[in-house]
Amino acid sequence: MAAEAKTESVASSASVPKRQDEAANQLVIGWRAGDYVIEELLGTGGFAHVYRATHRVLGRSAAVKVLSQEMASSHEMVQRFIREARVVNKIHHPNIVDIYDFGYLDDGRPYFVMELLKGKSLAALIASRGRISAADALSYLEPVCSALHAAHKAGVVHRDLKASNIMVCGDEHQSIIKLLDFGIAKLLHLEPGEAGLTTEERRLGTSHAMSPEQIRGGVIDARTDVYGLGVLLFRLLTSQHPFWSENPLETERLHLQTPPPRPSQFAPVSPAVDAVVVRCMEKDPARRYPSALAFIDALRSAAGAGANPVQSAHQAVRAAAVYAEVSLDDSREPDDRLLEALARAMDRIEQALAASKFVSLLQTGSGILAVRPLPDNPSAAGSARVELLKIAREIHSIALAEASDPRLRIHVCSHIAPADARTTVDGLQIVGGPIAQLDAWVVRNPGGWYASPAALEGPVGEHS
Repeated sequence: MAAEAKTESVASSASVPKRQDEAANQLVIGWRAGDYVIEELLGTGGFAHVYRATHRVLGRSAAVKVLSQEMASSHEMVQRFIREARVVNKIHHPNIVDIYDFGYLDDGRPYFVMELLKGKSLAALIASRGRISAADALSYLEPVCSALHAAHKAGVVHRDLKASNIMVCGDEHQSIIKLLDFGIAKLLHLEPGEAGLTTEERRLGTSHAMSPEQIRGGVIDARTDVYGLGVLLFRLLTSQHPFWSENPLETERLHLQTPPPRPSQFAPVSPAVDAVVVRCMEKDPARRYPSALAFIDALRSAAGAGANPVQSAHQAVRAAAVYAEVSLDDSREPDDRLLEALARAMDRIEQALAASKFVSLLQTGSGILAVRPLPDNPSAAGSARVELLKIAREIHSIALAEASDPRLRIHVCSHIAPADARTTVDGLQIVGGPIAQLDAWVVRNPGGWYASPAALEGPVGEHS
């Protein structure tokens, strides 16, 4: 199993460590969890750490998930960790990560051994590709819904559906989808003598993906996951969250009170697909699709015949891009004044980009990637390149003027690269491709402004 973040964590072992770690909560490479030798940290979260390991006799590679030391002091968290392993084995579905073994470290912390997945999360795929078509979204969500149907039949509600909990293994031509992390799953039917782990008033989940009933601490059932599917589909179609704020409480308020936006406000999406997302995200569970299968049937229909008459197949184009980011100085806790200054700077950046006919492709609370196609004519394309550099410098100046608080950091980068586009009734629309791979070209210079070699059409990557 691959994870997105990389840090270090712990384990215990009967073998001699190859190195000493200062942190008591870190697993030493070369130690063992049962018969598995720890080789590399794959990722870490708020509750557990995941390592790549190999069985010392059979040579089989696997992932070992270890509950963190802080969480191991909580009886409820230990029981929830144990339950996750039991729940996954209870469902036993090809699109759910498989668990091989369970045990305890010498210090008493539980761990379980699961299949090692090679690929990337759906969140990473969205970050690299940008938004995708309804047909492509359908191909990712069909196996997810198959896994959810099996879970719901087994009396399990996942209640943490999000792109980072879905792994895309293999390549795009032959990929396998795996649903991960049943750590906060809800059991609808407890075994005799088994106590529930949370009260009705306690809420669990991720703020940008939580259903209204999760936020209120209400009744959880399969329709809670249907809401999560709507949030996930919106993100696939637009590369944005339907509701997002730097303040999680504000995000939750939006889920509770604000009608869901339609994907077509941000991407070339048909009314039929809009309707699927909106029904999934109804505040009242009774108004949603009753099951994951009902949802996927509706999406299949919407993405099929007449699903999106306004767009054509992908075509390759060259495009200009501006990435603008307003980040916070980490030295102190942000206050309301600082957050308001950040929001004002982002608003001005967005307005300035729109005025220059750049369209948002990726956007978060503190960063925006905006793009526009380059003309085919070489002379016009050259003029557009010069204009790109001018616009990027202007955006940087505008952001600096708006972000008067010295604790804010402004970074603006410009680039030219291939992109995937579709022809719509509104013209050529960029939907992703290499231009959306920010890691390949975004550089945060001390001066705050950067032009890639492709943008400059020369060997120098920095311009100040």
